[in-house]
Amino acid sequence: MTFRAHILGAAAGGGLPQWNCGCENCNLARRGEIPAQSQSSVAFTANGSDWAILNASPDIRDQLARTPALHPTDLRSLPVQSVLVTNGDIDHVAGLLTLREQQPFTLFATADIHRTLADNPIFAALNPAVVTRQTIALGKPVEIATGLTATLFAVPGKVPLYLEGATVQTDLMGEQTVGVHLQADGKDAYYIPGCAAFPGDLRDRLAGAAAVFFDGTLWQDDEMVTAGLSQKTGKRMGHMSMSGPYGSMAAFDGLDAGRRVYVHMNNTNPVLRPASDQRRIAEQAGWTIGQDGMEIDI
Repeated sequence: MTFRAHILGAAAGGGLPQWNCGCENCNLARRGEIPAQSQSSVAFTANGSDWAILNASPDIRDQLARTPALHPTDLRSLPVQSVLVTNGDIDHVAGLLTLREQQPFTLFATADIHRTLADNPIFAALNPAVVTRQTIALGKPVEIATGLTATLFAVPGKVPLYLEGATVQTDLMGEQTVGVHLQADGKDAYYIPGCAAFPGDLRDRLAGAAAVFFDGTLWQDDEMVTAGLSQKTGKRMGHMSMSGPYGSMAAFDGLDAGRRVYVHMNNTNPVLRPASDQRRIAEQAGWTIGQDGMEIDI
């Protein structure tokens, strides 16, 4: 068995550089002084040949082209058996429209997320005669690729931006924002690219994991406000920050979990600069800063 993850895209929505952003990170990435990153997606395999993609990034066409393990093996034979989406955010579902080219695969999601997709007729471009839509109930394990099992569980979050109303609850617990418990070869890994808080039952769940891929959107809660780029804090966007007493580094401190990898990092996050103090602090705390093309054995 070869339980392995391949990070297709390590950035949050907009990527690095973001097309309309002139922040320090984006300008450095445009000049080639720090690595560019595409939008959020990770592929997992249990055997090295059959893959499941978790979240369909808007950049998925280029991500697939850069990943030989996911290239077609025949005229219409692809080693990707499924796509699983963890919420209805644009940076996690827009890539489904790229995957409309009569390619068979199974699209896994909760009933709520499937309903969100079904309510938008553009996703009917995924031919139901070719793409099977399968609902996953929370807490029920399902095989998403050969030898690879996924179990979904609720984490605190919110509805997608395009479904927000006048009042926004950012700590909803249900089917709109989920984490994924992946199992293969007797090992456990977790993929949680969006998480607004770290309740005690989540800490208990992650104990003993071989690897955790976790929400790394912002370094500090007011990061985008301080940068003059937005009036929204990380909490308002439904994301924990890395630093501070209520951040994810503090939440994971002392937790018996193996490889810890940050994914879904916003273009403003200073950890995206390899020489930054924040990057050094995160790495000293035992974290790997994910980047496009990174492979991690589990």
